[in-house]
Amino acid sequence: MRKPIAAKRHANADLASNVARHKLDQALRCNDLNMTFPPAISVQRFGFLLMPGFSLLSLACASEVFSATNALLGAECFEVLLLSTDGAAVTAQNAQVVSVSASLELAPSLNGLLIIADAWPRLDDPCIARLRAVLLKVDHLRGVVGGMGCGAAWLAVAGFLNGYRCSVPIEQASRLSSACPAAIVTPHFYEIDRNRITCAGGLSTLDLLMSWLGKHHSERLTQRLQAHLGLERMREPTERQRSPATTRLGASSKLSEAVALMEANLGEPLSTEDISSLVGVSRRQLERLFKQHLDTLPSRWYLEQRLKRARQLLQQTPQSILQIGLSCGFSSGAHFSNAYRNFFERTPRDERSERASAWRNANSPRAEIPLNFPETHKP
Repeated sequence: MRKPIAAKRHANADLASNVARHKLDQALRCNDLNMTFPPAISVQRFGFLLMPGFSLLSLACASEVFSATNALLGAECFEVLLLSTDGAAVTAQNAQVVSVSASLELAPSLNGLLIIADAWPRLDDPCIARLRAVLLKVDHLRGVVGGMGCGAAWLAVAGFLNGYRCSVPIEQASRLSSACPAAIVTPHFYEIDRNRITCAGGLSTLDLLMSWLGKHHSERLTQRLQAHLGLERMREPTERQRSPATTRLGASSKLSEAVALMEANLGEPLSTEDISSLVGVSRRQLERLFKQHLDTLPSRWYLEQRLKRARQLLQQTPQSILQIGLSCGFSSGAHFSNAYRNFFERTPRDERSERASAWRNANSPRAEIPLNFPETHKP
């Protein structure tokens, strides 16, 4: 008789979760109309696992996103619990001691677990087995697991990034790739791959969580969060981290010189021959260096930097599209538009129109913010 009872309980839990989400939708509509909230609202509980030496900035950014979301919605839709591996207070990178609510193992059921770490995990650390057990529980409930800073390394060591894209601080990327070859390490500021979310830490935590909210809940909510937090823009998922040339490009001083020349001449592009001559290598040698360290050709990398600069100007300045194109080294409006569309799959005009429309909608006083939670069991 136990199996039918278990199945019935499972069905009842799903039904209760669906009813709670429906009531939350009602609450959100009431919020826009300045009405009274329904009494029952589904709360998503997220645990922030703090590792010794963690970044206070990453913690503050993550906490602020959920706090601002609750404020915008006028309801406690997200609950945040600070956790440690043993329940004791944790010392941050700046030596500040932060108290937690519970140990990892004694934490209540979670809809999400985010690891905030700046230190690299030891393979023989006994807490990895306990971490894996809790991650399995969250994953079983179809919750989200993630890492800020070196948090992705902890997820990878626990076996939770096999076949998943992930992000860590750029100086740690090669180390993670070598230690966990099954993880797909990218140079991007953040990655959202199914229910795995990771970022390089610091301010990229804002980008990650706002993008996740937009993707899994509502783009309108992301726009309102940007306005609420006073952010001029949010990084795109494809934006790469920047770092000192010695870290980004390895030991090749010639490649560093070539990249510096390109970045200093976005408005008046140099030819590949000119660049190779200025840094003292042949064109073939320069192409080989770019392929080895950046996995692309010099001309392609140069074009990408010019287009990314143009996109930034489209989003952040009132300059005309033609002015922006010319300032980024394109010979005409048509040349700029074609190159932009081929790279971003939209025209410069589409980019500017969509951005303007998004900000108008985000600042509308009666803008509706639908919030659709993923199918998760209620804790």
